[in-house]
Amino acid sequence: MAKDDPELAGVKLSHLDQPVFDGAGVTKGDLVGYLDAVQERMLPELRDRALSVVRARPGQAPFMQKNLPKYAPDWILTTTVWANASKREVHYPVCNDRRTLVWLANQRAVEYHPALVRVDSWAQTHLILDLDPPDDVEPADGFRMAVAAALLVRQALADAGLSGGVKLSGAKGVHVFVPLTEGQEIPDVAAATRALAARAARLDEAVATTEFVREERGGKVFVDSTRAGGATVVAAYSPRARPGLPVSFPVIWDELEQVQPSDFTVLSAIERLGADSWASAMAEPQRLPDDLVAEGHEIPIARVVAMHEGKRRKREGSRRTS
Repeated sequence: MAKDDPELAGVKLSHLDQPVFDGAGVTKGDLVGYLDAVQERMLPELRDRALSVVRARPGQAPFMQKNLPKYAPDWILTTTVWANASKREVHYPVCNDRRTLVWLANQRAVEYHPALVRVDSWAQTHLILDLDPPDDVEPADGFRMAVAAALLVRQALADAGLSGGVKLSGAKGVHVFVPLTEGQEIPDVAAATRALAARAARLDEAVATTEFVREERGGKVFVDSTRAGGATVVAAYSPRARPGLPVSFPVIWDELEQVQPSDFTVLSAIERLGADSWASAMAEPQRLPDDLVAEGHEIPIARVVAMHEGKRRKREGSRRTS
């Protein structure tokens, strides 16, 4: 590394003039500068949580990284989690400070996906609904559909005596977060999430669906209720590894119908920071109503239903060909 390489927050930076990845239209320096500019807002989303990142390099497809590389500096905090799927320990970084965030940015970590639980507690801190529009529509149309579904979620929350914050996913979807009080069990949070998704979809079945299998959604927005327990969701203010590096940006509900995902990129989002609406929306943790939890426990887990349905169809196909 050259002696005149710049340094930021005690981290030596390199190759700042290179594109983050082929076709990004944004340099690594732009990425580092953006993340440093929003670090005071973004770090609370990452603090004390196992962190997965999506890294991107020129000439390579973006990839998800969970294990902190062995060459990482020893001042980066880590937490070790047993991964049942791979039957191994995963050593996740924990991004609690500016220096760690800058180091990750210098490694071309574009997306930041914190765990839904903190390292010192197995309790989910937010209820999350992910509004996912169909793949076969134009991005602008898909986003408008996701906004319509998000407004249904907002109504379902209000009917249950709850409120939450909303952010753009950074793609063409929308995320709704509800901050939770401590002591609520993950199975109960997951159940309440299913119940809210079902209630929102029932408000306008022409707009939204809880159907897990893509081919069965009928061109509607999928109200994804599976973000619970060991899942992750991209953090507020995180860039996404897409051309232009759009940002998963929080907005107030009254602005949601007036914005587009293209309004928020690493090159433009800093100018739109304004008041911290996300911190305000997350400031009042709520307890989930007992009736909502009970209703959700009667709703099968979508992924499990889809898995069993897939096995059933496979068996029927085998019978027909035998």
